Amino acid sequence: MMTDTELENTHDYELFCHGSLGDPYPLLHSLRQKDPVHWSELLGGWILTRYEDVFNAFLDTRLSSQKAQAIMNQLPSEQQEKVKSLGTHLALWVSHNDPPSHTRLRRLINMAFTPRVINTMTPHIEQVVDELIDKARGRGQMDLIKDFAYVLPVTVISEMLGVPPQDRSQFSNWIEDIVLTVDGSAPEVRKYAELSQKSLLELINYFNGIIKKRRCEPRDDLISSLVAVEEEGDRLTPDELYAMVSQILVGGHDTTTGLIGNSMLMLLQFPDEMKKLKDNPSLINTAVEEFLRFEAPGPRNTRLARSNLEIGGQQVKKGETLFLMVNAANHDPAKFENPDRIDITRHPNNHLAFGWGLHFCLGAPLARLEGKIAVNALLRRLPDLHFADEHHRDTPPWRQSSGLRLLKTLPVEF
Repeated sequence: MMTDTELENTHDYELFCHGSLGDPYPLLHSLRQKDPVHWSELLGGWILTRYEDVFNAFLDTRLSSQKAQAIMNQLPSEQQEKVKSLGTHLALWVSHNDPPSHTRLRRLINMAFTPRVINTMTPHIEQVVDELIDKARGRGQMDLIKDFAYVLPVTVISEMLGVPPQDRSQFSNWIEDIVLTVDGSAPEVRKYAELSQKSLLELINYFNGIIKKRRCEPRDDLISSLVAVEEEGDRLTPDELYAMVSQILVGGHDTTTGLIGNSMLMLLQFPDEMKKLKDNPSLINTAVEEFLRFEAPGPRNTRLARSNLEIGGQQVKKGETLFLMVNAANHDPAKFENPDRIDITRHPNNHLAFGWGLHFCLGAPLARLEGKIAVNALLRRLPDLHFADEHHRDTPPWRQSSGLRLLKTLPVEF
């Protein structure tokens, strides 16, 4: 077992734990080979890097998904009391619950967030994508993150929820503040928890007004569907409804931004794969799955041990946190042939970017749909798309975050 003491001398390890290592894969490969179930003092939990261990952890009923508790555990007791409302709210997120609560919440939201609802959005997503490209075409350049990958999911999810255009900027700021805690490392959680709570309460207050209107005057939007959802006398409580809305916002925003931005980065870095997709757009289905495997927007997931147990020969104690390193599992050579090579025709491709089992990402169908439409449209409508700054080919400007794999910027020319 490799100790933090052995790794402390490597600058990469500290950067990795704080979410600021640009290329984590060599370190993850080393951990997988030498210490696949690694105890990290810096993170305060176990780092799992083998595909088999991560996959099994998603299915292991001895592990809990009550990640709100894991977040709160990173705070000193005095600060926990200050942000009690944040912890109470996050504990109601579907992905932060275990059965039977998870089963009930998932069943109710599935009634509103149906495949039919997602499929009917295709023409509108195509329209938004075309409008964003039209704005940039005359300039011959744009920042693919700021001008496109960030704007598309915010626009789509806002319209799904019935948020008017003039409110979307403030709306995005609230989401970003909440993400700082939900997907942050321990130092980030301690630094931003109070800001996250403030923005969350403002977001809830904002949606309280929309929900009141939808109760009286339902529309063809997701808020109205969630308000109306009911099965055998069961329905979402007001607090559950707020939690459902905020989780849809946070999950649907960054995941899709990351999927689109990371996909375009990979195509720009591997021009042969870009040409292959340009020549045969029907490859988009397997291409998007490969992008998700190679650079998952959510590089890790979290579980808590319900009891003492053994994983990979290590003794995990009740209450300890396990970090399921999705990006390490998706690069495991025991599962994927040539895992560090992009292959947009790779099949099968059982990556773990959206998790597995009961907690498989609810928004995966929408993220995939937006990703497919966006990538093919960009390649079709912007000829000779290339880096505006070749420096980004080898050293992409990744956002500092241990829980998200997102680019800060991606300037391109065409």
